[in-house]
Amino acid sequence: MTQSTPDAGKDPADMAQEATVPVPAAAAGGPVSHAIFRLARLHRMFAGQLLRRIGLHPGQELVMMHLWELGPQRQTDLVRLMDSDAATMTRTVRRLEQAGFVRRRPSPTDKRASLIEPTAASHALRREVEQVWSRLEDLSTADLSDDERTAALHTLERLEQNLVRAATDAADTDVER
Repeated sequence: MTQSTPDAGKDPADMAQEATVPVPAAAAGGPVSHAIFRLARLHRMFAGQLLRRIGLHPGQELVMMHLWELGPQRQTDLVRLMDSDAATMTRTVRRLEQAGFVRRRPSPTDKRASLIEPTAASHALRREVEQVWSRLEDLSTADLSDDERTAALHTLERLEQNLVRAATDAADTDVER
């Protein structure tokens, strides 16, 4: 991918398909990685704009989705589910609590732990979160056919599997040392 610049010889439709950010020479060995980085940044930006309208920040809606689906969870379970770290989850839960979307209650089985549970106010938010995600999907996949959407999802899943496998291999190598 290259920077999109005005070019008298190019069809405007082709120019619209090109990247809007130049690939630095140092990233030339990783054009797919550079594209993923740019895509993730833009996706998060649009998600942030849409979520802000309903009082959430990116990532908070994912925590809420898990709570709505699974019910009350220990914070450590949310860290694992979200593949997050404890400090980030602590901040996220605190902000959701301050907004009135979750509350903490003592765990009935572990006196040291508390459960994070969705509030009635958060249940009213669920439909709005679903609409935001539908809108984000529409923005992300505009002009793609059903087959192209399926192929894109398949490719993204394979890329994720590659990175999960690499992370697992790296962790195994660290344990062997």
